[in-house]
Amino acid sequence: MSNIAQAFAHGKAFIPFLTCGDPDLETTAAAVRAAAAGGADLIELGIPFSDPTAEGPVIQGANLRALRGGVTTDKIFDLVRQLRRDVTVPMVFMTYANVVFSYGAERFLSTCRDIGMDGLILPDLPFEEKGEFLPLCRRYGVDLISLIAPTSENRIAMIAREAEGFLYVVSSLGVTGVRSEITTDLGAIVSVIRENTAVPCAIGFGISTPAQAAAMAALSDGAIVGSAIIQLLEQYGREAPPHIEAYVRSMKDALRLC
Repeated sequence: MSNIAQAFAHGKAFIPFLTCGDPDLETTAAAVRAAAAGGADLIELGIPFSDPTAEGPVIQGANLRALRGGVTTDKIFDLVRQLRRDVTVPMVFMTYANVVFSYGAERFLSTCRDIGMDGLILPDLPFEEKGEFLPLCRRYGVDLISLIAPTSENRIAMIAREAEGFLYVVSSLGVTGVRSEITTDLGAIVSVIRENTAVPCAIGFGISTPAQAAAMAALSDGAIVGSAIIQLLEQYGREAPPHIEAYVRSMKDALRLC
């Protein structure tokens, strides 16, 4: 069983997202450890990009703060090397295709393998163009994780059939960010996914409360939360990790009831 599959093997998975380097890499390291201690099943690490088109203002702000602080891809790789000394939770990178291209796709993915990253999410990579990265991902044992959006419609089955790791189901149209309610017919989307693959699916975009997480996990195999955690970092800065641990624990507790 792959590391990512293990994240979904013991009930509904809670998946927090952190932007590396916001407010600094030391705080990111502490926040990752706090999330793991709080019960995170898989952790998404964002590699900052200057034009994060899928992100709302909260995560855009985190990207800009991290970049202003001098974060680079190499520094993030070093961060993961340090984390992997004691953090066993599966981890995936979320970034943009240009970040991988500019670093050199083969060098990027071989380094992911060497430092113990389990997957890669590229929200700006169209499904039809994933062939640019998929062979290298497979060569180096890094799952290329596909996204399914409300606009995917007749492409959902095709994307699901070729899924690896897990499927990231986008709850709502638009960019990331906290939402008061999620109105997409996610049940219908998940039903099509279930008909076409045994790969687990988790829902993200807009989830912030335990009740929302439980509702999304009841439909799928897990819940992904980013903006609500970034807001804790924005509010508490270097003092955020204990708040993140408590938040993650509350979300994971809600998912255990599903």
